[in-house]
Amino acid sequence: MERVVVTGMGIVSPVGSSLEEFWHGITAGDSAVDVVQDYDLSEYPTRIAAQVKDFDPLRYLDRKEARHMDRFVQFAVAAADEAWRDAGIAGQVDPERAGVVVGNGIGGMQTLTEQHQILLERGPSRINPFFIPKMIGNIAGGQLAIRFNLRGPNETVVTACASSGNAIGSGLRAIQHGEAEVMLVGGTEAALIPLAFAGFCSMKAMSTRNDDPKHASRPFDRDRDGFVMGEGAGFLVLESLSHAERRGARHVWAELVGYGRSADAYHVVEPHPEGEGATSAMERALKDAGMAPESIDYINAHGTSTPKGDIAETLAIKRVFGDHAYRLAVSSTKSSMGHLLGAAGAVEMIASILALSYQTVPPTINFEHSDPDCDLHYVPNQPEARRVKAVMSNAFGFGGQNASLIARGL
Repeated sequence: MERVVVTGMGIVSPVGSSLEEFWHGITAGDSAVDVVQDYDLSEYPTRIAAQVKDFDPLRYLDRKEARHMDRFVQFAVAAADEAWRDAGIAGQVDPERAGVVVGNGIGGMQTLTEQHQILLERGPSRINPFFIPKMIGNIAGGQLAIRFNLRGPNETVVTACASSGNAIGSGLRAIQHGEAEVMLVGGTEAALIPLAFAGFCSMKAMSTRNDDPKHASRPFDRDRDGFVMGEGAGFLVLESLSHAERRGARHVWAELVGYGRSADAYHVVEPHPEGEGATSAMERALKDAGMAPESIDYINAHGTSTPKGDIAETLAIKRVFGDHAYRLAVSSTKSSMGHLLGAAGAVEMIASILALSYQTVPPTINFEHSDPDCDLHYVPNQPEARRVKAVMSNAFGFGGQNASLIARGL
């Protein structure tokens, strides 16, 4: 099978919308979580989120294009543009041998709710003719294919918060199996609207630390009380190593070597209490990579800051890695930028690859009180310089769907 490398990365996130800003944001010890000002959430149990501030779609799109795209598609275009430029690949791709895989959990929820309100108030004749192609979940992949003239495999993965982890894995497989030489892969999400807040609040899934938003996302900490919703996008350019070498790629970030996926088959929202599905995903990624557990130096954990989820993931890591689990660096960058839902897997894979590049592990901020059920080294509050030769990134979703990815330096 073809070896697969990452030659470009791009990001839109609450902590920064360039690779440099993003890396600084997740290593500086700051939190992007704040009180939401765009809507009146005064009656909601949760009134905080990690928003992408000062995003201007007109930096990437003309006014007409932007008007016909939901915010989740605008994010995808921005992050994919940065990844494409970072790879320096424009004009060096056979369109028939290049494709797109996008992960998102919800799609154009903002457009859906806006148009529904118009229907109720003004009637069916006033619905925007672009309503459906703005809202449907697969449209980001369609728009990116048009933008970059990519005519190969094109699919959208919807596995909740594992979506973009699975999307990266699907792109990896397309290249390994000879379907494509280049794949633009990643995830995008923009669901910070009242309906989404109301839904998650009714589940009691989110933190209610409204008076102290900067400390609300606290994975693995004893006092965690739920996740904090975020938004953003992350995209990677994957290439076969042979294609990257033929075109003289200006740099290679990492080699993508392992992918594991699984299902808990347990509950619609709760993780398996013993972390069985997460265990399977990590074990399958290691097997796919042909690597021993001791080869992994850093895990970017799913680490959502939920009471049950963080314990289940900790148990799974200990089951997979044994004694080595206590020598690993394990951190959750959701502590800084919240939970980007369907975009989380891709954004956190980028964080993991940057850790390889900088030989530094980003911290879990807001880690103040140890939980006896979460007893690994979570890199509390400060980045940690250490040798990082191979990284794993976990993404687990509602429905018990799990994805684990492994990358290593060349």
